Amino acid sequence: MEINVVNALTYEDFVKLFGNVVEKCPLISAAIWSHRPFKDLADLEAHVTEFIDSLPDSGKEGILRCHPDLAGRDLQSGTLTRESQEEQSQAGMNTLDSAEGLQMYRLNSEYKERFGFPFVICARLNNKADIVRQLSERLKNDRGPERERAIEEVKKICSLRLRNIVLSDIQTQTNK
Repeated sequence: MEINVVNALTYEDFVKLFGNVVEKCPLISAAIWSHRPFKDLADLEAHVTEFIDSLPDSGKEGILRCHPDLAGRDLQSGTLTRESQEEQSQAGMNTLDSAEGLQMYRLNSEYKERFGFPFVICARLNNKADIVRQLSERLKNDRGPERERAIEEVKKICSLRLRNIVLSDIQTQTNK
C-alpha cells in the first residue's frame, strides 16, 4: 500500500485497518490519524511510537494489560485476536505439551502478580524456549525497567504488524 493510499483513508477505514497494530488499542490509531499526511511507513510508525512514549506509566501499563497471556486461556479457547493467534502459533505456543503448558501458566501467573500486567514479548522474533527463558529472567526485574522492556516489545510487535498490513495489502492488490 502506497503511503498516499494510507493518507487518503477515511478516519473509520484507517482505524479499522490499523486498529490492532497495538493489541486491542484502536485508540492509538485513532489518535495518530490526524497527523496525516505521513511521509512513509517509517513516519507512521514513528507517530505510533511517539504516542506510546508520551503516555504516563499508567497508560503504558494499560497498553500492556490489553495483551493476552502467552499460551494462556485465550489461545486455548480460540479468543485471541487474529494477529496474536498467528504470532503465538509461529512461536510454537500452540504446541506446548502439558508440562510446558503448566510451566507457562505458573510463570505467567507469577509475572502478573509481580508486575500487575501480562508478560509481553514479540513472539514472532522468538521461539517457545526463548520465551520461557526470557519470562523467567525478566521476573527478576524491578517494575519500572520491566514496564519499559515490555513497552519496547510492544513497539516491535507494532512494527511487524504495520509491515504485515502493508505487505498483505500489496499482495492483495497484485492478485486482483
